[in-house]
Amino acid sequence: MRYAFFITIFVLLQLFSAGAALSIQWWLQPWITQTLQTIVWSAVFIITNSLLVLSVKRVFANSYRWVSGWMLIMHFILLTALVVSFLYGGYWLVVSLIGETGYGSNTLSLRLRVLAVVVFLGLFIFSLYSAYVPIVRHLSISIDKPLAKPLRIAVASDLHLGRLFGVTAIDRLTRLMNSIRADMLLMPGDIMDDNTDAFNDYSMDNNLAELCANLSYGVYATLGNHDLYGHERPISQALRDAGVHLLNDDVFCIEHQGQKVWLVGRFDNHKRQRVATIDLLAKVDTSQPVILLDHRPSDIDEHSQLPIDLQVSGHTHNGQVFPANFIVSAINRLGYGYEAIGQGHFVVSSGYGFWGIPFRLGSRSEVWLINVSGNAD
Repeated sequence: MRYAFFITIFVLLQLFSAGAALSIQWWLQPWITQTLQTIVWSAVFIITNSLLVLSVKRVFANSYRWVSGWMLIMHFILLTALVVSFLYGGYWLVVSLIGETGYGSNTLSLRLRVLAVVVFLGLFIFSLYSAYVPIVRHLSISIDKPLAKPLRIAVASDLHLGRLFGVTAIDRLTRLMNSIRADMLLMPGDIMDDNTDAFNDYSMDNNLAELCANLSYGVYATLGNHDLYGHERPISQALRDAGVHLLNDDVFCIEHQGQKVWLVGRFDNHKRQRVATIDLLAKVDTSQPVILLDHRPSDIDEHSQLPIDLQVSGHTHNGQVFPANFIVSAINRLGYGYEAIGQGHFVVSSGYGFWGIPFRLGSRSEVWLINVSGNAD
């Protein structure tokens, strides 16, 4: 399986490299020489495969980010070529329909290349904005359980706290919680970006503690796959020390306006020994509202047949960068968004943070605010 994954990545990188080299060659066409063409193709493939080797050999920390970043650059070059080609075709279609002669070839060539630069830079700016500026998704659901007054639940999954997403992001989340007047915050996994190094270096514990103190019922979290890659204990301890209630295959009961509400949290399935959902439900009173935190949305069909009123998940990032969002949608029962299925309501968030590189295209940094209402009597 590992070899198949590596071969797939290798082939994709070579295809991306060829496409990027062709696109750069087109952009340089007015000035191209045989020597320059050779330099372009050699440089693209040398950079690609050098970064791949450095990443496989783990020559430096977070080397995967360099490969991901270079792959994103090539991806945006290819997207730029597609956009410019589409606009070029549309331009000639309009010109032919209205019977005009259009621009001269030199003028049109120059304008297309200027447009390509604008599109390329625009993709980077928009993707950075989408990664760092969150949107609040509002959802109201009704459950057939006793709940005298609505409960306002905020969901922020996949923070991936690290060197590129840290103190400022936590403080922004605190301000968001205050502005939307959430009663509690649920964080279903991938709180840290693999370890606590950046969390400790930048003293994020103080900011996280402030976030916890600003919510009436506090912050509840489960661990995702990135929290379990060899640093489960320090990550768990850091979160608990900051005031986060960890639900690692555990349940917790809060009281909302005199009504009990059960929170159930599961380890990510990266942990093979995790407890089955049905065994966790045996510890709660399912005649009362039950909310499940499960990092991956892989068990939604099973959970839709259980007495779970609301499940919140993350993990998929909604693909993070187009067109991966279509792949996420194809391989998951619910890869992103909200759906009422069977007995319950299911929300899969694209995440508040990001993985690897700080870019999102076709997805958005987000927080959900879920207004849960039930039977008043």
